[in-house]
Amino acid sequence: LACHTHSSSLCRPLPTPDTSTMRFTMKTLAIATSAVVNVALLAALLRASPATPALKSGLAAVSKGGSAVMSRGAAAMQLGSAKMQSSLSAAARHQPTRFAAMQKVGELAAMSGARTPAEFRNLAQDVVCQLGRENGNKVLQNACNVEWYGPDRPKWLPDAFLAGVPDYLTGEYPGDYGWDALGLSSDPDTFANYREAELLHARWAMLGALGCIFPEILSKNYGIGFEEPVWFKTGALVLNDKSIDYLGSDKFIHASSIIAIAAAQVVLMGGAEVYRASGQAPNGEPFDKLHPGGQFFNPLKLGKTEEELAELKVKEIKNGRLAMFSMLGFYIQAAATGEGPLQNLVDHRADAANENIFKYVFTSSEPVL
Repeated sequence: LACHTHSSSLCRPLPTPDTSTMRFTMKTLAIATSAVVNVALLAALLRASPATPALKSGLAAVSKGGSAVMSRGAAAMQLGSAKMQSSLSAAARHQPTRFAAMQKVGELAAMSGARTPAEFRNLAQDVVCQLGRENGNKVLQNACNVEWYGPDRPKWLPDAFLAGVPDYLTGEYPGDYGWDALGLSSDPDTFANYREAELLHARWAMLGALGCIFPEILSKNYGIGFEEPVWFKTGALVLNDKSIDYLGSDKFIHASSIIAIAAAQVVLMGGAEVYRASGQAPNGEPFDKLHPGGQFFNPLKLGKTEEELAELKVKEIKNGRLAMFSMLGFYIQAAATGEGPLQNLVDHRADAANENIFKYVFTSSEPVL
């Protein structure tokens, strides 16, 4: 459309990159290594369970290749200038009314200052985003966050290394980077269950990671006198007839009974989870089970607009995934070193050559795990 209404030079094919100028970098090596590891993982799983129906159906879904949108886009990119002009002329003959309207839109876009295909695309995204905000259409509102949602979102590998992403990974949900090598989420119901499980585990992991390292920071850097600041040793205090004093003072919470602690967790944590799983707030107002919001689940009123909320959802799942890996690291460190994560970091920074994983893998007489 931009080529017809403004300048036919826009339809010229893009120049082919000069491969002689490319350099082999560490980033390229990392990408190649990641691809090899994923292929090896896939081969190992296939060898271990070759007759699993769910695995076979998932692999069949993945093998379909790229989405229809990508196929049409690739075909359009191969059209030359003459073919593009011929196609536009044919469209004008067969759909004159619609084509005239589109031509008018192109003229208005050119008047607004758009000159390149990228500028026309950005203008179209802004228009669709604004329209979605006005009528509340969430599909149109995805254009407001095109950098994290939709077909142009970042992928787990650059597009040059991908043969396409599975059709069911459309970029509709936060944190979708097009990776599902085993097709585990090809079934919509399974996909929904995995999304809920991942998000809940991510939230617990973020709270847990903060709780594991915060007491050590207060103890080492601010002199707060905890009975035991290391996270995996703290719970043992109650079992040894001692109490857990929050922030090192018995004036806040003086926990001395394991039964009372368990009961408090069941009431406070279980109560909140019951309301979330039911999809209804205490006042009976329905909400989204994954992102409840409202006065009960979003008292700080974060994400005042749909655009802000969509971006916060992406940040939440990305930080949550990192937190889950962090908790796994905390578990392994605790079993291997008997120290807390902060002390492990201090020791490693003081003597990185000796205080690392190899010390416990190759020199320890006891099993690491």
